[in-house]
Amino acid sequence: MTSTPAAGHTRPLRHMTPRSRDEANRAATPLELFFDLCFVVAVAQAGLQLVHALAEGHPGTGVVGYLYVFFGAWWAWMNFTWFASAYDCDDVPYRIATFVQISGVLVYAAGVPRAFNDNDWTIAVIGYLIMRVALTTQWLRAAFAETGPGRRTALEYAAGLVICQAGWVGLLFVPDGAKRWLFLVLAAAELLIPLVAERNQQTPWHAHHIVERYGLFTLIVLGETMAASTVAVQSALDENEALGELLPIAAGGLLIVFAAWWIYFAVPAHERLISNRQAIPWGYGHILIFGSAAAIGAGIEVAVEHAVGEAHISAFAANASVTVPAALFLLTVWLLHARHFKRGRAQQLTLPVSALAILACTFAGGWAVLAAGLVAAATVAVGVTLANRPTAPA
Repeated sequence: MTSTPAAGHTRPLRHMTPRSRDEANRAATPLELFFDLCFVVAVAQAGLQLVHALAEGHPGTGVVGYLYVFFGAWWAWMNFTWFASAYDCDDVPYRIATFVQISGVLVYAAGVPRAFNDNDWTIAVIGYLIMRVALTTQWLRAAFAETGPGRRTALEYAAGLVICQAGWVGLLFVPDGAKRWLFLVLAAAELLIPLVAERNQQTPWHAHHIVERYGLFTLIVLGETMAASTVAVQSALDENEALGELLPIAAGGLLIVFAAWWIYFAVPAHERLISNRQAIPWGYGHILIFGSAAAIGAGIEVAVEHAVGEAHISAFAANASVTVPAALFLLTVWLLHARHFKRGRAQQLTLPVSALAILACTFAGGWAVLAAGLVAAATVAVGVTLANRPTAPA
């Protein structure tokens, strides 16, 4: 087992031996937090493009484009997170490799607008290439330190990354009409890499550490959602005097985001992550949690633009841009981990019914966002009440 050295005492070079899955007091490092903060730049770019598409009345192309560029950001984050949970040795080469990946993330973020609007993936693929050079080097380094099945797993990860990255480069040379379809093929190949590489030997990821990493990224995305919403309201107030229209949106958005935080962290998800059988569906499914959390902020921005007359769409469309991702967030959190900790029909039905109620708020006109926020707050209140209800004696 390799333990991380104390802060301020990073060793120049360490053996990248596997971390222990039972390591006590395993926590996210400052480098991982810094990595996440840089990654949110790409998430923010994806959300910004979604705002423009929805406000211009192009929900179909907007949502599809958002899913494509968000997948790229999410998957790169996933690659780093699970590798770090298993092999983080926090020496100088490891930190430099992480810095290279951060550089690639920023390049990818710069390419998001072109990929989203023009189907031009050149800059985004260059960003991925930079990240993949660093990550492949990390896997090869892990393979050098491993023996037996663990070595084979690390080499298969490295080989899978190289093969898929060659496919992404090839994407740049196919006709525009075929890029979307080839993207789906390559995305499926990417998702298969962990399944193939770990079929005989699981990497030694740490359940509590992984759950903390996912939780921290959820917090950062919700924070970005709140920041983007605040800027949108402030900009609208600077250019208009529509306080009466904006205040319900701001209040409702705040309630939705706060409730999303409360609901996500209400259960100890790490207790259920025993092996890849639970961890892979849970980890992959988080693309919907992260994506919907970021989309809530984009939806609030669209609702603000509609309230001040800058978005030429219907009130129903503006409301749906908030209620649909909010409902999807609740439903996905319930599906991935909340339902496994609920007891009784009332607890099991709380989140699904609340998701339907939030969707119904789409028809509430100018009060839709506030109504959705009140439903989200009521969901928290009901959940707390049911969780603390005395259990009947056997």
